[in-house]
Amino acid sequence: MTQLVILSGLSGSGKSTAVKALEDLGYFCVDNLPPTLLPIFIELCSNSAEHITKAALVMDIREGVFFERASDMIIEIKGKGKWVELLFLESTDEAILKRYKETRRKHPLSANGNILKGILKERKMLSSIRVLADHVIDTSLLNVHQLREIIQDIFGKTVSKRITINLLSFGYKYGFPYDADVVFDARFLPSPYFIEKLKDLTGLNKQVRNFVLKKIDTRKFIKKLVDLLGFLIPRYEKEGKSYLTVAIGCTGGKHRSVVIVSELAEKLKHLSPTVWHRDISKG
Repeated sequence: MTQLVILSGLSGSGKSTAVKALEDLGYFCVDNLPPTLLPIFIELCSNSAEHITKAALVMDIREGVFFERASDMIIEIKGKGKWVELLFLESTDEAILKRYKETRRKHPLSANGNILKGILKERKMLSSIRVLADHVIDTSLLNVHQLREIIQDIFGKTVSKRITINLLSFGYKYGFPYDADVVFDARFLPSPYFIEKLKDLTGLNKQVRNFVLKKIDTRKFIKKLVDLLGFLIPRYEKEGKSYLTVAIGCTGGKHRSVVIVSELAEKLKHLSPTVWHRDISKG
């Protein structure tokens, strides 16, 4: 059976943040689906080739005349024993007014520019949906990180929130890795490139590995990296980051950076990191 979360609420209350949080929890998300298509959507999810087990969709006043049937359709679907939870986001008039003024966006129901009238009108239109909600979150005093955390607590109890760790080795001579979140420079370490018998080997070779790791500075460097990442990773997770790319660079990306990334992968194996030696075959 597909687990379905219907997300609704006031414009400016944080629905975009909520959708992203649900996506990070593995939900297949659809924005702005007309209520009349709800039964078809559930059927498609259940009968899809990959069988979508968790889905979330947004229903709000953007659907115009279609939105009038939203509450009826939700009651009908729940009456059929489907697994459906309705999440409703709201904020005070003052909080929403402040957000619209800060972003300079136009409220969808304030055609004449009167934001407050639009908010009051929308609040009335959504009243029949709000009373059906399984979860009501007032986001007036919440920042995006706090809202994400609340949604993860509600819908992600059985889902690991562990961040995905990517470890990347690279050579500065081939360009900076712009997809990296954190970059460390290993060029201060002695290079195997200047040892004739090691020059054409890579950091995956035992001889090169031993040459790099026998240096006291290398071992200290790796220990400090492990300690620093042990400090950073839980804090990135708390802020809602779903993946972290850590890049280690040396001149050619073939020796020192490869050894250090391989060592980090071993020491962080409890996090199941992915490893990519970007420039190992170049030069």
